[in-house]
Amino acid sequence: MSAVPSSLDAALALRMGRQTLEIEAAGIAAMAPRLGESFVRAVEAVLACQGRVAVMGMGKSGHVGRKIAATLASTGTPALFVHPAEASHGDLGMVTVRDVVLALSNSGESDELNAILPVLKRLGVTIIAMTGRGDSSLARHADIVLDSRVDQEACPLNLAPTASTTAQMALGDALAVALLDARGFKEEDFARSHPGGALGRKLLTHVRDLMRSGEALPRVAPDAGFTEMMKQMSAKALGAAVIVDANDKVLGIFTDGDLRRLVESGRDLRSLSAAEVMKAGPRTVRADALAVDAADLMESARITLVLAVDEQQRLVGAISINDLMAAKVI
Repeated sequence: MSAVPSSLDAALALRMGRQTLEIEAAGIAAMAPRLGESFVRAVEAVLACQGRVAVMGMGKSGHVGRKIAATLASTGTPALFVHPAEASHGDLGMVTVRDVVLALSNSGESDELNAILPVLKRLGVTIIAMTGRGDSSLARHADIVLDSRVDQEACPLNLAPTASTTAQMALGDALAVALLDARGFKEEDFARSHPGGALGRKLLTHVRDLMRSGEALPRVAPDAGFTEMMKQMSAKALGAAVIVDANDKVLGIFTDGDLRRLVESGRDLRSLSAAEVMKAGPRTVRADALAVDAADLMESARITLVLAVDEQQRLVGAISINDLMAAKVI
């Protein structure tokens, strides 16, 4: 192992970094005009697949393959990664006749991968090769060949897989995006496969999932006295009281902000009823609405609380901006 230099040549490091990006960008750009019939056939083969895409690759191609499999799976194409070396010792059972195999190898001569190609051929699965050599063993065994060749690696020794693995990654993304579009994959579909992500929370979380309901709601009748209303607000700690009729239909709301303004007015609070101080026609949403819609309503109306109602405008819940923040919807 070579010794670490005592001082860094900053200019050289910057030049090498820029050169790497330029070489890898050029390698990706050169692939675009080469996409043609074989790429379309690959998309068609995966769309027709009744099983999964089994992605295979050794070494750095294997690392890229894992990422491609993950991207496919998260965008509507069921996929898994199968390690070629482990496949020779039993893991090949993961692949069925209903599957499509996507095999990655820049040289196309990976021993571990090529050893299982005849078995895959006998199984009858469609093999899509992603390789930098169209005359390789992998390409000859494949039904469809995707050309991922690059003119040079970014490595100054032209040895370490750099530009070639970047090209594989980009070509895998191109395949996944083409499939995503062909399947009509939407934001809602993406959210279902990413329930823990920000988009998943926004598109899958409904008001009913976060709202306070039942005894947690501070509700009073319109003829309730001011003191009774304040007791409800204090006990339920929602920062508001909801005024409802005998059938729980929402009539109005009284908030902490209304209380401050009322105190400043100097009126005798003890003599007032809920109906006299409430704000009629408060903002409401349906319980089955998306939580993000409640957030949009709060932002546009400059409020921090929205009531949830049913078809008859009866109170079923309430959701606050704090509830939305705690659930990371906003």
